[in-house]
Amino acid sequence: MRKTLRVNSGDGKKTIQASFSALFLGKVDNLLSLMEKRFPELGLVKQDCFEMSWIQSVLYFGQFPIENSEILLDRTAVSKSFFKVKADYVTEPIPKIVFEGMLRRFYEEEGRYASINLIPYGGKMDEISETETPYPHRSGNIYKIMYIVGPEEEENLEFQKYVSWIRRFYRHMTPYVSKSPREAYVNYRYLDIGVNNKGNTSYARASIWGFKYFKNNFNNFVHVKTLVDPDNFLKHEQSIPPLLS
Repeated sequence: MRKTLRVNSGDGKKTIQASFSALFLGKVDNLLSLMEKRFPELGLVKQDCFEMSWIQSVLYFGQFPIENSEILLDRTAVSKSFFKVKADYVTEPIPKIVFEGMLRRFYEEEGRYASINLIPYGGKMDEISETETPYPHRSGNIYKIMYIVGPEEEENLEFQKYVSWIRRFYRHMTPYVSKSPREAYVNYRYLDIGVNNKGNTSYARASIWGFKYFKNNFNNFVHVKTLVDPDNFLKHEQSIPPLLS
């Protein structure tokens, strides 16, 4: 399940819109029974649900027509757009007053093209320790916050002001999210926290982002990198260095 918050400008009046989307592996009747027990406040009814195959769900969340799975083979099917994404992991409940302050930022000029996704963790994920798999952000996290800002195409020449807006938003959230380190999601590259040197990069420099992405698993990855690629042939802006570099 994912909750998305964004500005709705319908009827010429700006309001904050909250929407819920989720993927349930099962029949609609089973889902309705479960939701009635666990989340009756959402008022989910059968008309809110769509039964489909798993591959159709991939198309649905990719915002493609679900009748044409061949489109997944077309690398040019997705139009290119500019956007900036950052994320946080929440380990303690965020007070309501903080959310109210967050939402006020959406009424700023740049905020009209922004959204926040709240992605719940807990449950079975809370039973998986950070060292059990390479991805460490499971046990101890309540949910992940995903911050997104992406202007309309004609606004791309001023994209930097949207980047500045999301960075201010990110700084505002510092007291309310994970700490030491402030964890980060590896699939959203945070190049503003540091990048590799053009040549080899030291363990100390790579640790700046390495522990944010991988926590203590970072040391395990450095060990593997040292064994498999000691000359650091395979690298990118935030790659893991061998200890020899």
